[in-house]
Amino acid sequence: MSNQRSGKTYRAAPDGNMDAMKMRVFFRTAAEVLNEDGQGDAAFYFEQLVDHINEGGSLPQSQKDVARVLGL
Repeated sequence: MSNQRSGKTYRAAPDGNMDAMKMRVFFRTAAEVLNEDGQGDAAFYFEQLVDHINEGGSLPQSQKDVARVLGL
């Protein structure tokens, strides 16, 4: 038996970062598709979400925070 303490373990892949990255790609693609379809107003809100995520923000949970991120 040893007096050595057990080592710390870490996950090999980040949990939430990959999900946020996938959502950011989805929102960016949705904005492009909507712009191509002539729906610039709807695309604007998806672009707002992309900008928010790019700045390090997470998806808002409350209605007030959603309105703030969307610029309403």
